Amino acid sequence: MNLHGTQTIGENGHLHIGGVDTVELAKEYGTPLIVYDLELIRNRARAFRDTFQKHGVNAQVAYASKAFSCIAIYQFMKEENLSLDVVSGGELYTALKADFPAERIHFHGNNKSYDELLLAFDAKIGCIVVDNFYEIELLKEISESRKQSMNILLRVTPGVEAHTHDFITTGQEDSKFGFDLNNGQADEAFQLVVNHEYLNLLGLHCHIGSQIFETDGFSLAASKLIEKIGEWNKKYGYECKVLNLGGGFGIRYTEEDHPLEPHVYVEEMVKTVKEETSKRQLPMPEIWIEPGRSLVGDAGTTLYTIGSRKVVPNIREYIAVDGGMSDNIRPALYDAKYEAVIANKANLPRNCTYTVAGKLCESGDKLIVDAPLQKAEPGDILAVFCTGAYGYSMASNYNRVPRPAVVFVENGKHQLAIRRESYDDLILNDMEYQLNK
Repeated sequence: MNLHGTQTIGENGHLHIGGVDTVELAKEYGTPLIVYDLELIRNRARAFRDTFQKHGVNAQVAYASKAFSCIAIYQFMKEENLSLDVVSGGELYTALKADFPAERIHFHGNNKSYDELLLAFDAKIGCIVVDNFYEIELLKEISESRKQSMNILLRVTPGVEAHTHDFITTGQEDSKFGFDLNNGQADEAFQLVVNHEYLNLLGLHCHIGSQIFETDGFSLAASKLIEKIGEWNKKYGYECKVLNLGGGFGIRYTEEDHPLEPHVYVEEMVKTVKEETSKRQLPMPEIWIEPGRSLVGDAGTTLYTIGSRKVVPNIREYIAVDGGMSDNIRPALYDAKYEAVIANKANLPRNCTYTVAGKLCESGDKLIVDAPLQKAEPGDILAVFCTGAYGYSMASNYNRVPRPAVVFVENGKHQLAIRRESYDDLILNDMEYQLNK
């Protein structure tokens, strides 16, 4: 069993996170409950940021907030002097409500609406990452009608395939994201914006995938982008101010995963960008990156209460918990793997094997298949590790199950970050039937 961040096993045999007994957290806040280890997030954020500073490179580390969004996490990232990557009007609105500095917000998305872009202009955010030709038309219309400038990056697909799952690769040629670097689309987009009166082209952006455990893909993508920037510099005298190499840095979910430390990714990026720009006699751009999962993924632990048990003779033994695909769709969506421990028996050997099923009315609602665990009994607290990314943010009310509560822990203290939804919350937007009355 691999412990993450500040996780320890206390003298009472219980799992502790941030110096707080998880069994006591479950009693106080109920289950399902997602617990975030702030010290782990803080150390990871500083490792990315400090490596750029160590090498004397101007940079922005932008939290890719689609991994987990709420007011409290945005305020925490502000405290750590990070920038912010948002991908919808809802995330942008939440960031503004959290009083996150607008000049450090970058707005992504492959189909931003007119109203979402207006919100970005109203807030005077730091940058819009332009994804397609339709968006260029909208940006020109809005900026010209308002006579308001906006910084932009062009998102390009460099044709680099990350070594990851097909569902989470986004840098290859066949992608819904960005302008293709190899078929002339990026050149066409460049021509449309480079001399625009109100659109200030800072540079290029790419994102080659997620859950990546090597640096080769980032280096190759950086080389391809700088090669294109070099072409534009020769032809038009264009100077790139920002090179955004995206995110996708992997974390450890199970023993099969072997992630690199943050400084390794950053150092390889810095080395490649310095070499490639020097070779072409280009000015060194500011480097932006967008860690999301690698900041919050293994900092999150979901606590469940174990309920029913079912034995299928000679096949498997199931235990069911009081959550499931409504708070973690990833196992059902793309066969994501997790490890777990029974939090109130964490000091005991894991000599039983169970398939952990959720309570949702779907046969595919299984959180972990054949998990090695301590002997499970109804009322035990199951802790599933590394649920901090794309758990709550992809949660739903399927089967009218309320979304769970979220708590932050650090240095023996805990605070509620998102309250548990109530049944009243579930019907808040429902309207009564009136037709044919």
